[in-house]
Parts: sequence; structure tokens; C-alpha cells
Amino acid sequence: MFEILEKELLARDIWKYTIAAPEVAKKAQPGQFVVLRLHEQGERIPISISDWDRDAGTITLIVQAVGHTTKRLAEMDAGDHILDLLGPLGKPAVIEPVGTVACVGGGVGTAIIYPEARGHRQIGNRVVTLIGARSREHLFYQEELSAVSERVLVATDDGSCGHHGFVTDLLRQLIDDGLHLDQVIAVGPVPMMQAVSELTKSRGIKTIVSLNPIMVDGTGMCGACRVRVGGAIKFCCIDGPEFDAHEVDFSSLLRRLRLQERSAAGCTSAENGTEGCKSQCHN
Repeated sequence: MFEILEKELLARDIWKYTIAAPEVAKKAQPGQFVVLRLHEQGERIPISISDWDRDAGTITLIVQAVGHTTKRLAEMDAGDHILDLLGPLGKPAVIEPVGTVACVGGGVGTAIIYPEARGHRQIGNRVVTLIGARSREHLFYQEELSAVSERVLVATDDGSCGHHGFVTDLLRQLIDDGLHLDQVIAVGPVPMMQAVSELTKSRGIKTIVSLNPIMVDGTGMCGACRVRVGGAIKFCCIDGPEFDAHEVDFSSLLRRLRLQERSAAGCTSAENGTEGCKSQCHN
């Protein structure tokens, strides 16, 4: 059993949980995730680790209430317990001195980009962070990201905060204005990551994406999270979740996601895999 120590509403339908998980906190690194199960009849869902405190033995999870299990989690409070929590899973992000790094986060991907931005800042890289959301009420972590970034730029679909448009507009403008980028890291909806990849590929900028295909067991056994990278089949849970964006077959990834989403429309209960069908790796 894993106790929820703190719960905080960050933005519309987006919750921050501080959870007692000393063994996970001891080994967690940027880019990794956990798989949790709320109760005996619950399904297993993957959620990225957004932060950790090794001394306190806690991890931080940012969760958007979008499916059956995440909505159930949103109903839980400090003092409640999660039955199972497995991790850290996945390969850690590669963080090394490269120069100037642009961290691009979309939606809940903002929570995943934070420990990576912090890691790059800690080793001396120059960090510029771009975050996108549907509207002002869906934005979060601006202060946290400002503390580890040279600057933070915001884009919203409705123009209620920052640039009126997409986060890729901001990235294109930075490049066009002459900012030399040695690496770009993008985490968020697949179409956003694909757009970032296409933009940077044409400019010859190394780009890493954290993929979010459907995931079931998180240990490479089910094969549900397979993706095509560099012409080969990879499993996101054990080979990733981070990959060279310019090697990812986004077309096949999007096709599989759409097929699984249509299939999920027929699910009627968590036991039949509602969250597993509908949710993505980063929720």
C-alpha cells in the first residue's frame, strides 16, 4: 500500500499527488514512470514521475482526470492508499552537456518536461522552455519551470495566456530569430511532437520525444506499446519512452492510437480496460 501524503489541484482536472514510495524515490530519474493500481479490481495504468524527494521517500505524480481510473484517483484524498505502485520503469532520459536546449511541453507533458529541464540546468546547459495548453485554466508549473529555465514562453489555443496559437509557433519563432539550439526535447500530444519533429528535422536540430502509446503492463510483456523507430519495432516501456524524434514513424503511431481509441469506445468498465484503452502513457 502506498499512502497519498498530499493532493493539490493545479489546473482544470489536473491534480498533483505526493506519494510515499521510498524505494521508487531512491532510484527515480527524469523520463521514467510508474504503473499503479488503485484496488484489487482496478486496472494498471502508467503515469510519469514528475518529481521525487529521496530523503523524504516521496514521489510526485501529476494526473489529469480523463478516464475511469484517473477520475477515481481524483476522488481520493491525502491519507488514502494506492494498492500497487511499480517503478521506476523505462529508460532514464539522457542528460549531458550539449549547449542550448529547448524543452517543449504540451498539456500534461509539462509535468514530464520539468525534471528534464531541471537536469539540463543542473549540468550547465542553457534551458529555454516552451509550454502549450488549451487555455489559461489548463496551465500549470510555470513557476517551477521558470526556476530552472532562462525563460519560459507560453502558448494557448484560445489566446487566453501568452501566444494565441500552438507551442510549435513559438519554437519556429525562436529559431527564426536566430537562437541556436543544440537539442530539443518535446513531450505532449502525438500531433504536437510530430509537428516539432518535422520542424527541427528541416533545421537539422537533434530532437528527443517521449512517446505515449497505449500501455498495459509496462514491462515489455504485452507488446501493446510497440512503436516503429528507425524501421525497427521498439517497446516504449522498456526501450523508451524517449526516442530520437527523427527516427519515429509518427504515421503508424497515430494510426494505432486512432484504432485503439475507436475500440475503447466499446468498453463499458474499468475491468474491461476502459483506462487502458483510452489513456496514454503520460495520462
